[in-house]
Amino acid sequence: MSKILIKNVKMVNEGRSFHADVLVGDQRILKIDQVIDNKYNAREINGENKYLLPGVIDDQVHFREPGLTHKANIHTEAMAAVAGGTTTFMEMPNTKPPALTQELLEEKYTIAANTSPANYSFFMGTSNDNADEVLKTNDKKNDVCGIKIFMGSSTGNMLVDNHLALDKIFREAEVLIATHCEDERLIKRNLEAITHQKSILEPSDHPIIRDAEVCFESSLMAVQLAKRNNTRLHILHISTAKELQLFTNLIPLEEKRITSEVCVHHLHFTADDYASLGNKIKCNPAIKSSENKTALWEALLDDRLDIIATDHAPHTPAEKSGDYLHAHAGLPLVQHSLLLMLHYVQEGKISLEKMVEKMSHAPAKCFQIKERGFIREGYFADLVLADLNQSTTVTKENILYKCGWSPLEGFTSPATIEKTFVNGYPVYENGRVDASHRGMRLQFNRN
Repeated sequence: MSKILIKNVKMVNEGRSFHADVLVGDQRILKIDQVIDNKYNAREINGENKYLLPGVIDDQVHFREPGLTHKANIHTEAMAAVAGGTTTFMEMPNTKPPALTQELLEEKYTIAANTSPANYSFFMGTSNDNADEVLKTNDKKNDVCGIKIFMGSSTGNMLVDNHLALDKIFREAEVLIATHCEDERLIKRNLEAITHQKSILEPSDHPIIRDAEVCFESSLMAVQLAKRNNTRLHILHISTAKELQLFTNLIPLEEKRITSEVCVHHLHFTADDYASLGNKIKCNPAIKSSENKTALWEALLDDRLDIIATDHAPHTPAEKSGDYLHAHAGLPLVQHSLLLMLHYVQEGKISLEKMVEKMSHAPAKCFQIKERGFIREGYFADLVLADLNQSTTVTKENILYKCGWSPLEGFTSPATIEKTFVNGYPVYENGRVDASHRGMRLQFNRN
C-alpha cells in the first residue's frame, strides 16, 4: 500500500486542535508536522477545512455472530462501523452459542479475521458454572479485551447470579471485568407490581420496571466485589443519576480500578421519546426520565463517566414490533454514534477535544490497548476525516446495518464522515466501504 499524505488538516488530539500535515504508511502514522513535503510519492489528500480525529473505539457492541445472523453479522456491522468513523470494536459474548469456552471465543476471532473491515476484540463470556474456563483469560493472553459478566438479564444461561461464582471470578481475574448491572430480583418485583395495576403494558413502562434502583443495587454489588478484591472493574451503560455516586473524578483514568461507560442513546433520548418511538428505543438498561440524562451529561463532562460507547444491539423490525413484553431489547447505533456526538459538539454541549477523549483516548487507556486511540507517530493509523460544514441525514437508504433501521432515522447531524482509515488504509471514502479490507486483532499492554 502506498503512503498517504493528509495536508493542512485540523487535527484533534490529546486536548488540542491544530493544523498539521500527517504522513501515513506501512499501517502507521509516520510523521506529524506543520508542513510535510511530499518527497514520498504519497497520495495527497487535501484536508483544508476538515478535521482529523482518532478513530472511534467502541467498547460495547453486539454483532450477533455466530447463531443470530438473521439480525446482523460481524461483516455487516463492521461495515456500518467504519462508515461512521468507528475503527475498532469490542464485541459481547451473548451470541449463539455464547462464547463460554476459549475455543468458542477463538472461533469468533477467526470469523472477524476473515470478514471485519474494522479492528476487533471479543469479551470472554461467563455463566454460573464456567469460572475455571473464564479465568484462562489472563495476563498471558494480551489479545483478549476482558471478561463480560451479565449481572442482569441476558439470553440463554449468561445471567450470573450465583454469589460463589461471582466471588471466584472477581477474586481471581487478572484482566478487566466488564459488567451489565441490573438486579434481576428487583426487575421481577417491579414487573409483578405493574401487572397488578394494568393488563396491557406499554414501552413507557420499561423504565418503571427497570428503574434506578434496579441499576443501582446491581452496580453497588459489582463495586463492592471489586473493592474487596482489588478487581479491575468497568461498568457498562450507566443510565441513572443515582449510580454516579459510585464513581470518582479525583484520580486520573490510568489510575482508576473502577471505571464506567455511558452510551449515546442514554445521552440523547429520554422517557418522553417512548411516545413517538415505542419499542424502537426499548433497551436494557432502560432509557429513563430526563433528570437522569442531565446528570449523565454532567458526569461525562466532569470525568466521573469515562467512556462513550453504543451498546449497538440490532434486531429485525419484526422482533421490535408487536406488544411491549415480547419486543426485543436493543437498538442499532454504531454507524451514527460519532455523527450524533458531533451534533452535541455543534450545540456546545461538549467540546470536540472532550468528545475525542471520551470516544478514542479513554477506551484506549481504560483497556490498555496497544498503540491505538491517539494520533501519534508510530501508532497505528486509525483515523477519521470529518467535514463539520456538511450535514448528514440518517435515512433508510444510507443505513448499513443488516437490520435496515435506526431509531435516529430523520435525524440530521451537522457533520459528514468523509474518510475512515483503518491501519492506514482508506476503508471508507466517497460514501463507500471497501469490503475487501480486513482489520486487525487488538493487542493489549497489560504487563
